[in-house]
Amino acid sequence: MAAGSTNPASSARLRVLITGAGSGLGLALAQRYARDGARVLCVDLDPARAQAAASGLPGDGHLAFQADVGDDASIDALKAEVDAAVGGVDVLVNNAGIASGGALLGTDMAEWRRLIEVDLLSVVRCTLAFLPGMVERGRGHVVSTASFAGLAGAPGIMSYGVAKAGVVAFSEQLRAEMHGTGVDVSVLCPAFFRTNLLENFHGDAKVRGMASRMMDKSPDTLDSVADATYAALQARTFLVLPTKHEPMRWRLKRWFPNWYFKKLVETAGAMRRG
Repeated sequence: MAAGSTNPASSARLRVLITGAGSGLGLALAQRYARDGARVLCVDLDPARAQAAASGLPGDGHLAFQADVGDDASIDALKAEVDAAVGGVDVLVNNAGIASGGALLGTDMAEWRRLIEVDLLSVVRCTLAFLPGMVERGRGHVVSTASFAGLAGAPGIMSYGVAKAGVVAFSEQLRAEMHGTGVDVSVLCPAFFRTNLLENFHGDAKVRGMASRMMDKSPDTLDSVADATYAALQARTFLVLPTKHEPMRWRLKRWFPNWYFKKLVETAGAMRRG
């Protein structure tokens, strides 16, 4: 259910819908879009978080919606509510997701189904809901939060890495399909930084602990990642690597694949040894 101002005077403003807007990077991006005058539609699984996010943004006209991005019917209902409230969106930020970790042989099919449903198919279903309006208007921006895990090919994060790699592939293909339509596409691939991603962690407890330690040691902060991301989105950059070390790591994988694979093998060995 939507909550907030429906000021008709704000209808000409940029309409930005962000899933997972109740906390973390979603909320930080909501704040930056709002500061630039956009009307932000905050979507979260927790309605209280969505409402708090919308109410705390600068400016007026922001709205809160509750939705489960992992459920078809919930997104269909969200689409109907958004169309009734503001008539569509100009920027879609597919940010909601959950985390997991562990080697393949420590996973089960329930984990895989949950990760694919929430981290990958949520991007597909939300884009299917809101992209047609952008194409019809001849303008728009589809932004999806993946992870450097979707590029790294790293061991020990099987279901998460595969789901996020799917988000990258989806974005690459969508970018080509949207060329010439006026709709831009971006995919975000940050590495670890301190956020609440581990709240809904699925998988190996040891990997969760390792991820938490890497977040604590990260040179990146929520604000630095959000600032870098927002600047890249304003420039309509496709592949956004907003954390400090990832641009070089991405180059190393592309330019020196054998050396990079050797480092992955060393990492896998260290993980097995605990």
